[in-house]
Amino acid sequence: MSTSSSETTLRVERERHPFAARHVQLLRREATTPGFVRVTLGGPELAGFVSTGFDDHLKFILPQPGLERPHLPKIVDGRPSFEGERPTTRDYTPLRYDPERNELEIEFALHNTGPAADWAVNAPLGQWVGVAGPRGSLVIPKAFAWHWLLGDESALPAIERRLAELPATARATVRIQVADARDQRPLPSAAQVDLQWVDSLTQAAEQLELPEGDGFIWAAGEHNDMAALRRVVLAKPGVDAKRMRIAAYWKRGEVAHHAELNEG
Repeated sequence: MSTSSSETTLRVERERHPFAARHVQLLRREATTPGFVRVTLGGPELAGFVSTGFDDHLKFILPQPGLERPHLPKIVDGRPSFEGERPTTRDYTPLRYDPERNELEIEFALHNTGPAADWAVNAPLGQWVGVAGPRGSLVIPKAFAWHWLLGDESALPAIERRLAELPATARATVRIQVADARDQRPLPSAAQVDLQWVDSLTQAAEQLELPEGDGFIWAAGEHNDMAALRRVVLAKPGVDAKRMRIAAYWKRGEVAHHAELNEG
């Protein structure tokens, strides 16, 4: 059976990347809003860094106690493994990579205190950390006629990156839930954007109607909130579960939680 050009153009692809772990230094920091700090990491080891999906995640690696630079993971039996004491690691979205300057931007939400957020606020410039990955990407075509982007604070970097990538021909419906209204900010995009800052993602999704044409639904946030949101979205007439990605970036009461919500 032949495949139409539309199906080919709108095919969601999974890409695998060669495993790489790198030492980088803190070059700059910027307080974007009261609840967020954006840091720029750099160094020659960033050469060849690859991130092709707007919601990719990498491992951010803090130095083990007493070390200037963290031990980086190596692949053992197909899995990343650390030598000696395992360091503190967290998952973050690569917000922006500049291959000419070998610089990488990552944004940290400060509402939930922890070692990574503390580092982002207090580390002296020049301090070493590690980054590993991304090991793979889900590449969602920009050519979809419409996009839903729904998320809480943890999803803001991915949403910002996606909006910056979308072309002027795209329509993006964006709903973001933040605990502090001061964290609301402009999110530049060439696309036609309907952006609302909301108190409840589930309630916001209930009010949305599926547009005509080919589109993709993306959402990320707290585990239980995303499970409820997925039920709401799947109940809408015409929703294609194959053109939807809903992820749990964190879970109340747990540390370093990350999961795909694929069940119906």
